[in-house]
Amino acid sequence: MRIAEISTPEHFQAAAAPDSQSPSQNQHSQLLSQIQSKIKQTESHPPGTPLPDSLPSELRQLLTNLTQLAPFPAANNSLKLHLWKLSYRLWNACVDFSNAAAIRSPSSNRSSQNVTKLRHVAADMLSLAVDVVGVPSPAIKSASFYYKTGLAWHDHKIFDLASTCFERATDLLSKLDVSKILDAGERKLLLDLNLARSRTAWEISDKNLALTLLNRSKTLLFGSSAHFKALANQFLAFAKAVLSRNENNGSFNDVLKLLNEALNLCEKGLSISRTREETVEIKELKSKTMRFISAVHLQNGEFESVIKCVKVLRENGGEKGDHHASLPVLAMKAWLGLGRYSEAEQELKGMVVNKGIPEGVWVSAVETYFHAVGNAGVETTKGVFLGLLGRCHVSARAALRVVHRVVGDGNGIEGLRTRGKVVAELASDERVVALFASESVAKERTAMHAVLWNCGSGNFQLKDYETSAEMFEKSMLYIPHDLENRVIRAKGYRVLCLCYLGLTQVDRAQEYINEAEKFKICLQKNDHCGATNQIQKMISCLDFTPDFLSLAAHEAVASRALPVAVAALSNFLNFYNSGKPMPTTEVVVLRTLVTILSQDLDKEAEVLKFLKQAHKRASELGAESFFGKGEVGRRERNWFAVTSWNFGAKCGKEKNYELCAEFLRLVSGFYSLMGDGQMEENNVTICKSLIMTVSAMIASENQNTTPLPDAEVKHAVELLERAGKILTSLSMGNIEGDIHFIYVLNAYDMHGRLNNLESQHHIVKNFAGTKTCSPQYLLQIGLNASQGPRFNAEVATFALSECLSGFLSSPSPNYQDVALIVRRLIAIASIHKGNTDDDAVLGMYKQAYRIMVGLKEGEYPTDEGKWLAMTAWNRAAIPVRMGEINVAKKWMNAGLELARKVTGMETYQAYMEDYVADFEKKFHTQIAGEIQPQQVQ
Repeated sequence: MRIAEISTPEHFQAAAAPDSQSPSQNQHSQLLSQIQSKIKQTESHPPGTPLPDSLPSELRQLLTNLTQLAPFPAANNSLKLHLWKLSYRLWNACVDFSNAAAIRSPSSNRSSQNVTKLRHVAADMLSLAVDVVGVPSPAIKSASFYYKTGLAWHDHKIFDLASTCFERATDLLSKLDVSKILDAGERKLLLDLNLARSRTAWEISDKNLALTLLNRSKTLLFGSSAHFKALANQFLAFAKAVLSRNENNGSFNDVLKLLNEALNLCEKGLSISRTREETVEIKELKSKTMRFISAVHLQNGEFESVIKCVKVLRENGGEKGDHHASLPVLAMKAWLGLGRYSEAEQELKGMVVNKGIPEGVWVSAVETYFHAVGNAGVETTKGVFLGLLGRCHVSARAALRVVHRVVGDGNGIEGLRTRGKVVAELASDERVVALFASESVAKERTAMHAVLWNCGSGNFQLKDYETSAEMFEKSMLYIPHDLENRVIRAKGYRVLCLCYLGLTQVDRAQEYINEAEKFKICLQKNDHCGATNQIQKMISCLDFTPDFLSLAAHEAVASRALPVAVAALSNFLNFYNSGKPMPTTEVVVLRTLVTILSQDLDKEAEVLKFLKQAHKRASELGAESFFGKGEVGRRERNWFAVTSWNFGAKCGKEKNYELCAEFLRLVSGFYSLMGDGQMEENNVTICKSLIMTVSAMIASENQNTTPLPDAEVKHAVELLERAGKILTSLSMGNIEGDIHFIYVLNAYDMHGRLNNLESQHHIVKNFAGTKTCSPQYLLQIGLNASQGPRFNAEVATFALSECLSGFLSSPSPNYQDVALIVRRLIAIASIHKGNTDDDAVLGMYKQAYRIMVGLKEGEYPTDEGKWLAMTAWNRAAIPVRMGEINVAKKWMNAGLELARKVTGMETYQAYMEDYVADFEKKFHTQIAGEIQPQQVQ
């Protein structure tokens, strides 16, 4: 029913009348006697045999009947003490069952669950008398029962019951003044409860609540280094869980946040640790966390960060710094990623003296190093491998892997020759040959022979008979001297003969050609109009050559006659299609033209014309033919790209968005013409230009109030797809968050015009997993997606949910923002899903409830809390009228639970409780059959 409909005195009196009569003492005694009988039956049950399934169910039913008589009179303290004694007896019986099962063979899952059900009954029994007089800290003791029961349900992977227990414990403890709790064990319970509840929330994929609870745990550390260590361990565990299931989907940012939290907690714990053992334990955890941070940076391509982490780990504590076996591997891979091969080589050589590195790790490190360095690393690889032979036992399989990696593909004749010599030295070393001597490694020996033979064959085909002969000779070291292998040995001798015969041939030499050109003429004219006419007459002369136009332009620039220079150079360009030799390159002429026009005002349209001509000619002739080769060509290309960017920015500031879009479109066009060693840097600029081009197109559309044609929309989508691919390939941190955010908004807009809802969701989801994303960005995206012409419920729900996660993950969440997002999510779900998925909307109310559990009074906005409680309650009105009893019960319970968490709703709460009691009596048979089994689970 709606709150307004239960607010009348008639309803209130009718519901309250049955509750006004107190249960008699005989009813209490009778139920307690029956409960005591069942507990005696439990205590007398042999610990080694499974409990009957009926026992927990019968005890649960008796407790339910007793609960209906609660609350007990304050004067009847003996009844409450009796309940405490019965609860402890039942709990101790459960402990005996668990201990017996641990000593003997493991009990069945069903039997173990029955014991946990009894624990749950004991905890509920204790909570009925939590206000008993004469028992110290009754709320803490009751909460500890729920906490331990929740742990048992968590072990059984029944997470909903575990969550229920932890929430009951949290409610009991939230009423206490934490600052007055001095007992170390009780303080530890507060922290452990929060951590356990967080783990359960994580298991049911409620990441928001899990991280919120971890952040709340920071207020429960009480200056204890053990507490700091426990919380840091949990952050680390969550980070490892994310890594284990998300190798490459943009979760590195989330992992680093968790790891940095763990690291900060370790540092704070170290500052207050009192004993040597505490200091050592936290230092080990800190080092472990930093190693994980290094590994995440390595996977994310942030190599400099890896080096910094490794340096800190090694320097921490001087000579007693961290010397974990993973550090040289991490450092080597990071140096390789930075192209610092000499440092990587030092790390690789350092592995030789580190006996803690397993064989598989160092072999993989050797392979990684050699793959990155190529031919330049063969000598280092050989030295490291031979050094390892002297340090530890090396298997034949490992030796085969190293030799196979060194052989590789050769990378040309010189590569095959260089690698062949190193492989020959490795394969002929006595220690290596000894690895393949026994029959247990016959398979590896055959494989080694094949590797050496194929290497010799490759050199033979390239007519490098010297290296080929050496390889064939070494391959024969891996042919056993027995009858079965005589044919293979004879084949080796024949091939060696061919190699030595071929050594009589000589190689050919190569020649080089150099070219040069020079010219110089002088021309001068003061009249601009006359000079321009003279240029046209000059072209028609019989003895005309393009050199004259070049010199005319030179003189015009010197005289500051810029229009004359432009006319001369414009005519000069017409001769490049003739195929005749020209005194200077076309790219120089175009660059000079653009430079001259840049010195005059309002020449953007002409500048754009010549920049487009440069791009067209470069596309037709090829980038190297037009710009030039090597560094000279790159500089020319970069000049045109940067100039296009600068003019685009200038037009954007002047709100000439149409020209702005044209200039920015050219930026990506120029950079895409020529691949070079600066691809990462260029890709950043290309990406920005593509994104800003679309932004300029949208701004021009708004300025002219004319919708973009479909062809322009499709073109904008193509540009954004290119930008999206570049964003994916870029290293994290090389692109500003604002640019990435603008890309997402533009892509969402354009795909919305094409009604491509799936692409909209994919783009926003990928953005949410990047380091550049922030809750503020997601909030704007969510609001944008939830209103206006591009409405997309799935995108809005996802963006706002991730935004909520980000806000809750902060150390001090702004619950006003949290509440507003929760309200918007509920509204979207109600509109989008309607009555088709009532559980989804209910789940959001429950999520809001879980967020409110454990908060201080007024911390969650009161108005928003009232809105949640009242709307949840009101949602039960239609199911009540339609006779959908179970659905109505769910919504009424949700509204009542929320009302209990909101200050100022005590009157409404009383109305709700009375109505629920009346409702249950009216539909007792139907509800009892549906609800009672859930309590027994």
